[in-house]
Amino acid sequence: MNKQALVLTLAALLLSACGTTQQTALPSGGGYLAGDGPGDTPNNLDSIPNAVPRNEPLHRYANRPYVALGKQYTPLTSIGDYKKRGVASWYGKKFHGQRTSSGEVYDMYAMTAAHPTLPLPSYAKVTNVSNNKSVIVRVNDRGPFLHNRLIDLSYVAAHKLGIVGAGSGEVEVESIMPPAKISSIAKPGIVSRPLEASIPATAPDSVSTAQTSTQRNIDNGVYLQLGAFESKENAEIFMEKIREQLGETDKGLKLSRKENMTRVHIGPYDNQVDARSSAENLEGKLGIKPMLNLP
Repeated sequence: MNKQALVLTLAALLLSACGTTQQTALPSGGGYLAGDGPGDTPNNLDSIPNAVPRNEPLHRYANRPYVALGKQYTPLTSIGDYKKRGVASWYGKKFHGQRTSSGEVYDMYAMTAAHPTLPLPSYAKVTNVSNNKSVIVRVNDRGPFLHNRLIDLSYVAAHKLGIVGAGSGEVEVESIMPPAKISSIAKPGIVSRPLEASIPATAPDSVSTAQTSTQRNIDNGVYLQLGAFESKENAEIFMEKIREQLGETDKGLKLSRKENMTRVHIGPYDNQVDARSSAENLEGKLGIKPMLNLP
């Protein structure tokens, strides 16, 4: 056994001992880990459809910070803007039928993927930069952790991108926001309603006063951050999703632009104790962990 194969075998054993299901490391010249591979390949791989993004609660435990092979990883806790280029690998029959980090069973013939930090579950568009082929996958596992790989694709996703033979390939990974349930978000020229739109428009003077008072309370009070996005449009879509999930609430949602990021806030709260208590409730309802923000 050559030195490179020995290193990969030891790494695979280490990952197995840690309870992970990731293959993640492929020799630079292609191929796959010992015991892994494409398995019995069906004839209809190309007809397997892309994953369809939908609204799903984030996993309660799989998005917590963790350590793999001595490196600390902090997963994202909200679905937003993520776009990065890197090397994709794939994992196949050796892990087929095993549990993923989200507790689901890995299916090498499903359009799924593993990523170190994208929320579980979430959806991403993966594009092979050499041939411009793209797939949409559901991210439901953690990895890869070796050789600075960006994403681990299921066997069928890698097949559709044309990287199975080489073992790996350069790709662009872009997160996908599931479609909002209300159609107005998708219509051109219609923007999401600001917080003030919920105030009855009966008396213009009183509305103006109420808006000013509400804005002052939010700017000066304690509130929680639910997400942060480079794109204002994605922030608006996310805010509408949160509004739908929460329904009627005595707290308002607003957008705030800071440090080139559009942030989604909820509040204001009278004090930090109330805000922290609300954060625990929101985490249970939304599947994300709100961050405390102070004026």
